[in-house]
Amino acid sequence: MDARFNMFDNETAMKFFKRFANAGQVIQRSSLPQPTQELVSLRASQINGCGWCIDMHTKEAVAAGESAVRLNLVAAWRESTAFTEAEQAALALAEEGTRLADAHQGVSDETWAQVRKHYDDDQIAALVALVALINAANRLAVIVHQRGGSYQPGMFAAAFD
Repeated sequence: MDARFNMFDNETAMKFFKRFANAGQVIQRSSLPQPTQELVSLRASQINGCGWCIDMHTKEAVAAGESAVRLNLVAAWRESTAFTEAEQAALALAEEGTRLADAHQGVSDETWAQVRKHYDDDQIAALVALVALINAANRLAVIVHQRGGSYQPGMFAAAFD
């Protein structure tokens, strides 16, 4: 399957992506731990079937020193001992925030309580924004069939410097 539309070769899309990347920088520069950011982005991308974003966040995580064991276990994080309680709370929020249609209340009170237990207000703001942003990115890439496999670490950030 080829991409339907080259979002990186369109002036309007690139103007949008520049602002999108700026929003992402706010999250990236927050106090939310970088490994948590990559794990959350990877998990939401797995749920949404976004090959481009799975490719990106796996490679960015590896470049930042994340282990292959943890990356391989993200999809089964509940059945793993590789993640901290804080990371588990963030992954639960990512799943529930991504699968909004699967639960009439969206994010459960239990998950929210775990997030509150492990993160401060600035980190929670970044985490909620990250879940929203990665879901938007997934939708953009899936709609145009942007395929994974060609991403190189730092590629997205470098395109908007």
